[in-house]
Amino acid sequence: MEALREQWMLLITTPIYIVVILGEIFWSNFRKSHSYTFWDTLTNLYLMILNSAIDVFFRSVYVVILAMCYENRMLDWTIGIWYWLALIVAEDFVFYWLHRVDHHSRFFWAVHVTHHSSEKYNLTTGFRSSVFQPLYRFVYFLPLAFLGFKPLDIVFIFSATQTWGILVHTEHVGKLGILEYFLVTPSHHRVHHASNALYLDRNLGMLLIIWDKIFGTFQAELPAHMYQPIRYGLTKPAGQQGPVEVVAHEWKNIWKDLRKSGKLRDKLRYIFGAPGWSHDGSTLTSHQLRQMEAGDRPESAGH
Repeated sequence: MEALREQWMLLITTPIYIVVILGEIFWSNFRKSHSYTFWDTLTNLYLMILNSAIDVFFRSVYVVILAMCYENRMLDWTIGIWYWLALIVAEDFVFYWLHRVDHHSRFFWAVHVTHHSSEKYNLTTGFRSSVFQPLYRFVYFLPLAFLGFKPLDIVFIFSATQTWGILVHTEHVGKLGILEYFLVTPSHHRVHHASNALYLDRNLGMLLIIWDKIFGTFQAELPAHMYQPIRYGLTKPAGQQGPVEVVAHEWKNIWKDLRKSGKLRDKLRYIFGAPGWSHDGSTLTSHQLRQMEAGDRPESAGH
């Protein structure tokens, strides 16, 4: 039943992805916005394949672990609308914290950075996966199994909500009215992919934007007269990267930084501290970059 459900989802979403991506390519070329390049799109697909392969091979491990937690569940649900709504909201909540840790601990940022390394922003960017995330993502979902949600339902809902998470990767959809108050929209996610200081590490939800508003990581996309245009990619451009470099470049940077200080505390912070942290101030965290920029930004450009 569960396998059939995922097959149906693939059968439904795959033609949708193809149609909307082809439509965006046509519209991008028509407007001469140059949202796509061949090599960037190829890199996005390459990273998606790597991520999917790891997920498929590791799934039998994390589903078994989730099942062990489910056997010791604290709640028993009646399967119905409230079960599915509760699972969607609970899973989106734990994804928010997974995503937040990925942005604020360099060890996990080294995995997640691949998703942000492109200077282009289009629907295929949604497939530009954090390659090794399937190896630890399930840990955040363990509380859901303890709360009585079935392991395969957890896996299915994550895949289903990822559909929305992919479709918001576009420059060609403006603000969506009332949906901006509670859903992650293309406007919100453009902010998330921006390298402008004000926008760094903001809008971390996948489906619901309410977590960012509750926990202080929300930032609206600002009009041009209030703030600078969005720059996509990393604060330090990665440039053209080969198939190994695009996955491993941040690990190599961590290794270089470990040799900058002989203190154990500094080494641990280079590994697990905020991305950009340095013992001598030679590189800056997103918080420090925002503080530096704040003096030049009008009051109205805040959250």
